[in-house]
Amino acid sequence: MKTLTIATVAGVSLLAACADSGANYTPILDGAPTAAFRSDLSACQTLARNQNQFDQDTLGATVMGAGAGALLGQADTGDALGGAIAGALAGGVAGTVEAGERREAIVVECLRGRGHAVVG
Repeated sequence: MKTLTIATVAGVSLLAACADSGANYTPILDGAPTAAFRSDLSACQTLARNQNQFDQDTLGATVMGAGAGALLGQADTGDALGGAIAGALAGGVAGTVEAGERREAIVVECLRGRGHAVVG
């Protein structure tokens, strides 16, 4: 049980640390940055960071993973709690990765919209 608690705390800490990863993205430019690039980048990163619906999507993925994991854990080994924790971590990680990618895309499109030659 102690190992399970440690794994849960470690997983939740990892998810929290990755929550803003996509919003901090600095894309590659085709050419030299303009004078306005730094301020535009900061504004676009703030825009991406403030998209709270991605956090709700991640929470939903975590809950769905916990439910599926509990069912599978109970059916397979009789350990619904262990399955729920594993499923919640898997769902949370998947949701966090997807949210990070969506935030990166916001930064890129925002900078393109402001006239910067972003290639990726």
